[in-house]
Amino acid sequence: MSEEISPTSEHLFVVKTTSETNNVQTTGSYTTSSSSQVYFQCAVVFVGLFGAAANALIVYAMIASKQHRKQPLIFNQNVFDLCSCLLIVIIYILKLCDIYLTGTLGYWLCMIVLSENILWCAVSGSLINLMSITVERYLKVVHATWSKKVIRKWMEISAAAFAWIGSTAYNMAVGFSTSAVVDGVCLGYVIWKSRVAALAYGIWTFVSFFVLVLFFFVFCYWRILVVIRRQAHVMASHGKPGSSTQQKQSHRIQANVVKTMIIVSAFYLLTWGPNNIYYLILNVGHDVTLLDTEHYAIVFFGFAYISVNPFIYGTSFIYGTKFDPVRKVLARLIPCKKTQQQQSADENIEVGERRIAQHVAAPRNF
Repeated sequence: MSEEISPTSEHLFVVKTTSETNNVQTTGSYTTSSSSQVYFQCAVVFVGLFGAAANALIVYAMIASKQHRKQPLIFNQNVFDLCSCLLIVIIYILKLCDIYLTGTLGYWLCMIVLSENILWCAVSGSLINLMSITVERYLKVVHATWSKKVIRKWMEISAAAFAWIGSTAYNMAVGFSTSAVVDGVCLGYVIWKSRVAALAYGIWTFVSFFVLVLFFFVFCYWRILVVIRRQAHVMASHGKPGSSTQQKQSHRIQANVVKTMIIVSAFYLLTWGPNNIYYLILNVGHDVTLLDTEHYAIVFFGFAYISVNPFIYGTSFIYGTKFDPVRKVLARLIPCKKTQQQQSADENIEVGERRIAQHVAAPRNF
């Protein structure tokens, strides 16, 4: 049985660990962050603002083109990214303010916001939703006939809702049990009743959010690519000219969506994988901290992934036949595109007026 730590000694243990391991300099009841931490927080705010604007553009384009109803899971993925970016901006601006927390308001501000609890709800939900998209693509490509009979729209909507509910319940339970306000400072996800509990959680997080996800992505998308290549080979060798065009178009649409999701999944593993490994090392008990420069860089790349996602989706919308309505909405929002279209329209009007003038001025024979 692991040794239980009383609340008083637990807080003292955290303060000592924070001072020595996390490199936070304490003066009385106040905490002074290092300059590298301030630079990191400013950079994260900039990335969050940039990502919020880009994700908002994609969300607006999908709603305006009515594609959010046809592609609920992909739309939900963009909503997760938009919420994550907005929360990043809010949380890290508050951290830059260095608020001294007291009373009930300080407690709830720590539990929900400053501990990044609500942010990780969105990040974890994004991963769950990404897994749902992978399952959807896998069933529709590998088991096409079966999926047409079984999969319904309400199932996709339920999967999107589960991503929100499941991630919120999971992170809130962990966050509230491992966070506290100590001397006016919010300590999130660092208070454990025993070292064994921290180690168990670190291993569980690494296996469930990285190892299994990596295996799942590799297996599903490998099978999808095998089926797509097989279908392309069959169409090339046995397709008739009349029906081949429609089949090739359908195949191209499927391949484009799958390619987009493979890129999104690969970026997720490359950007968030190091963070999972670092968190495992931290909970194992090695001499690493949550305020090291290396940790700042790792988390920064994870947040940057959320900002890069809309460009990946935007490329799919621009070059994918399936998203023609979204592409048209995005094209209308580009100023230079509007200018070119307006100039073309003006030139057409001028040509029309010139032809009318010539027709009126021409002599008529009666």
